Amino acid sequence: MKLIIQNLSKTYPNGTQALTNVNLEISTGMFGLLGPNGAGKSTLMRTISTLQDADSGSIFLDDLDVLNNEKEVRKILGYLPQSFGVYPRISAEELLDHFATLKGIHNKSERKEIVEALLQQTNLYADRKKKLGKFSGGMKQRFGIAQALLGNPKLIIVDEPTAGLDPAERRRFHNLLSEIGENIIVILSTHIVEDVSDLCQNMAIINKGEVLVTGAPFDLLKEFDGKVWETTIEKDLLDKHQEKYPVVSTRHFAGKIVVRAVSDLVPDAHFQSVSPTLEDVYFSYIIKNEKQKAEAV
Repeated sequence: MKLIIQNLSKTYPNGTQALTNVNLEISTGMFGLLGPNGAGKSTLMRTISTLQDADSGSIFLDDLDVLNNEKEVRKILGYLPQSFGVYPRISAEELLDHFATLKGIHNKSERKEIVEALLQQTNLYADRKKKLGKFSGGMKQRFGIAQALLGNPKLIIVDEPTAGLDPAERRRFHNLLSEIGENIIVILSTHIVEDVSDLCQNMAIINKGEVLVTGAPFDLLKEFDGKVWETTIEKDLLDKHQEKYPVVSTRHFAGKIVVRAVSDLVPDAHFQSVSPTLEDVYFSYIIKNEKQKAEAV
């Protein structure tokens, strides 16, 4: 199965160009859409999910024309939006049963069997009678996946799913997504680089509505071999380094600043070669794109 997006563009009435000629080919498995807030990720996810129109372009799920067959798409789509609200005074079991009815599963015994299976799969069965208002953030996200799995979807979209989760809940959610992504297309839209590096076989980096690069994380990392450099400096030298060297990221460590730069050649003698991370790849493409945009103005 493949999701093919071609020349997709969207400009909002206020003049914001959210998507510009987006082209992506996404196959079965976990696909990471990585970009900062405001990059156009949610616009793209809502468009694929038939929740808003595009100005131009096309989206096909195999032979299904997504933009012109909303009802058919929604039958095979599971969607967990960035903000997933729940009714706090109803139990997980009751609300999932209600969603199953809305999904067209009208046989009561069949619905009961499906609801129980999904609660088991998302590790919520023991809490099925608990009111959703008592759920932790991670439990709510797992419930969101349970409702997204109703109807055996062929495509699942999750938008910023791990924001705000503690490390343990985040790990549980990662494991669940990995399991789901073995047989269907799962698009993970996020600004958290580690989520993509941990989970996704393929990815794209998007910024200001444009796809900057696509590929397997491992292949993108290989392209940066021998090009990432690191040094530790005093805080008062940071501005000087950012002006002089191709810095992609900085972090505080033991009262000093660790500076990472991307360059074909060693920036200076006090820099040491280090192994690239997906974060280096991400920041390098984003910074390059921001500079190009600024120079074009």
